[in-house]
Amino acid sequence: MGDDPATVTAAAETDAGVGRPARCPPGSFAAAPALDASPGDDPRTPDAPSGPSLSPSRAGDFLTCPLLYRFRVIDRLPEPPSPAAARGTLVHAVLERLFDNPPAERTPPAAHSLVQPEWSRLLEAEPELAALFEDDEEQRSAWLAEVATMLDRYFTLEDPRRIEPAHRELCVEADLSTGLRLRGYIDRLDVAPSGEMRIVDYKTGGSPPAEFEARALFQMRFYALTLWRAQGRVPKLLQLIYLGNGEIVSYEPDEADLLATERKVVALWQAIERARANRDWRPRPGRICEWCAHQAICPAFGGTPPPIPDDPAPAVLDEPRDNGPV
Repeated sequence: MGDDPATVTAAAETDAGVGRPARCPPGSFAAAPALDASPGDDPRTPDAPSGPSLSPSRAGDFLTCPLLYRFRVIDRLPEPPSPAAARGTLVHAVLERLFDNPPAERTPPAAHSLVQPEWSRLLEAEPELAALFEDDEEQRSAWLAEVATMLDRYFTLEDPRRIEPAHRELCVEADLSTGLRLRGYIDRLDVAPSGEMRIVDYKTGGSPPAEFEARALFQMRFYALTLWRAQGRVPKLLQLIYLGNGEIVSYEPDEADLLATERKVVALWQAIERARANRDWRPRPGRICEWCAHQAICPAFGGTPPPIPDDPAPAVLDEPRDNGPV
């Protein structure tokens, strides 16, 4: 699928408002909206009871470190906002809003003009972000310069004037035969007139080293599996756009690939359920520890985790805007 307007067409628009909603709506077992849905259709309308669900970020947490999954999903421990995470949120928001403009107005100056309004919207939604730079204007200026650099880099990788996304910030959900619900948010979905789909995900880090590459591709296969089970069509292309170093990673899945992903997801959920039943959440030290907010209570660093809650919250957690440090 190229970026030519003749091959990429618009379908229903999914407007996520300020940032992305916290999660696909509680209680919704519905699949993602049909791609030929009318603009008035709401993909986030729940009409069925809730059940066990898994997102690619939470799946990635467990694969990376079961204890991190526990801290985030079972304990619901707070994590302070970081400049890198806030940068990812802001860049995603700007790129989402950029496509509100007519094609000819999707330019670098237009993107830069969206930075301050989108940052204000994010501060209104998450006031705690204001503490990131309240006493350091120099750090704030450097951070904004990084945002501007990433937006400029985006325009070297794609020409948004030649793209008309079918969906932005699309909530996708699908049930597996096991009863597990897959859910997540796709940054952008492009649909050709022939029905071929391209899933696009923006990353504000650089393309990952070998130890993180499998996780990034697993996330994209997870989205593809969810969309396939929801829509009955295998996406043509999975595309990761790394704004940290200006690289694009593309992958073409097939049914065999997605069936293998489904088996992995089911096995992963079974492992999560065993860990929950056995109250066995072991740390798995690695490079990801550099970004972990919970080192002080991690046994791998000499800490002691809090007691496991007797009545843990359901295994549903907000999906971050930018998945992980890569």
